[in-house]
Amino acid sequence: MSIPPLLLASVAAGLFCLGSLHSASAQMEFEAAPISYETAEVNTRITQLQAKLDSGEVDLKSDGPRGYLESVLKLLDVPQQSQVLVFSKTSLQLRRITPDRPRAVYFNDDTYIGYCQQGDVVEVATQDAQQGTIFYTLDQITETPDGKPRFLRDRGQCLTCHASSRTQGVPGLLVRSVYSDGGGHPLLGSGTFSTDHTSPFSQRWGGWYVSGQHGSMRHMGNVLAQRKSPETLDREAGANATDLSQFVSVKPYLTPHSDLVALMVLEHQVQMHNFITLANFETRSALHHDDIMNDALDRPDDFRSDLTERRIHGVTEKLVRYLLFSKEYPLEAPVSGTSGFAEEFAARGPRDSKGRSLRDLDLQTRLLKYPCSYLIYSEAFTQLPTEAKTDVLKNLREVLTGKNNSPEFAHLSAEDRKAIYEILQETLPGLPSGW
Repeated sequence: MSIPPLLLASVAAGLFCLGSLHSASAQMEFEAAPISYETAEVNTRITQLQAKLDSGEVDLKSDGPRGYLESVLKLLDVPQQSQVLVFSKTSLQLRRITPDRPRAVYFNDDTYIGYCQQGDVVEVATQDAQQGTIFYTLDQITETPDGKPRFLRDRGQCLTCHASSRTQGVPGLLVRSVYSDGGGHPLLGSGTFSTDHTSPFSQRWGGWYVSGQHGSMRHMGNVLAQRKSPETLDREAGANATDLSQFVSVKPYLTPHSDLVALMVLEHQVQMHNFITLANFETRSALHHDDIMNDALDRPDDFRSDLTERRIHGVTEKLVRYLLFSKEYPLEAPVSGTSGFAEEFAARGPRDSKGRSLRDLDLQTRLLKYPCSYLIYSEAFTQLPTEAKTDVLKNLREVLTGKNNSPEFAHLSAEDRKAIYEILQETLPGLPSGW
């Protein structure tokens, strides 16, 4: 199967095998036991949906020029308001992508959908709680022998780009910003940026369309680079655009938006998934190594080496830092989107007795009002190995109660810490005693 940069390649102005490839030796770390990425059974939104399709419980409908897209979004509960548009040729169906015909990406908390006009497939990436990001395609052209739509899992080609240092070395996603010329070709010689909530605003969204207000700040979106001097990008021409029709025909898409707030959430979210997967893989691998050595050296089954403890603590520290938005780039002006994504996003997820939620957006000086990732409620976080989850929650409590006042968390005021702690106390199931 061809590489589906899922969206994220898509998601990244994408993905496109930009940068170093994942080495064979590193890849073996999750292809072999205990991870067995290629062979272990997975339980994803797509395997669940496929089972319902096979049994006849639900049906996918192909409707007009967009084929299965709208039906897939509905059945996977992916909001149309999440639509973002990427015009750089950085994904599976690159021949279908130009600045005049951008690729659309849609997402919710665990699933990402990529769509190209007249594309051969709908591209999907979704999370498995144990195996990280799993990639699929849904054929838009060829009917299966039994007439039922079928999602096909990628068997390793996606990992050429989707398992590198840019994804923390695990099967994952990334958002990329590139200098893109008039044909949508990324000018790689001028450099690229992998972006998340720590990235300067000025490095974001090259090769993307962006609808929204952002005041005096400038990004790389909505404009094309000149091959002779790509770095002299006319950022002003793409700034504070609320109507994308000045750049591209939006009629073929489900909405006329490529929402700025959706892009900011997307950037945070995909890297958060990667850090959760890293903590899972590294912990399982460390424990597996101890199990082998315990057997070889006739040690007790529950013996844990100092090396294993350090490996686990190292990845959980990274997870807590990203979870709490350490080094988040401070907004220099308020931002707003155009599609209603912000309202739709905030309406999902639990609230405490005071009506507060980790999904409440700030958008004045930072992304979230309470800087703790809402993916702490995700199945992937919930199902972290006990050793990792225990360490994360311990470290998290130390930060939120003020016991850990390291500079990495100086951005959290006493009020922030207290509010996040109280919200988690009421809304996060399975907290250990002492919370």
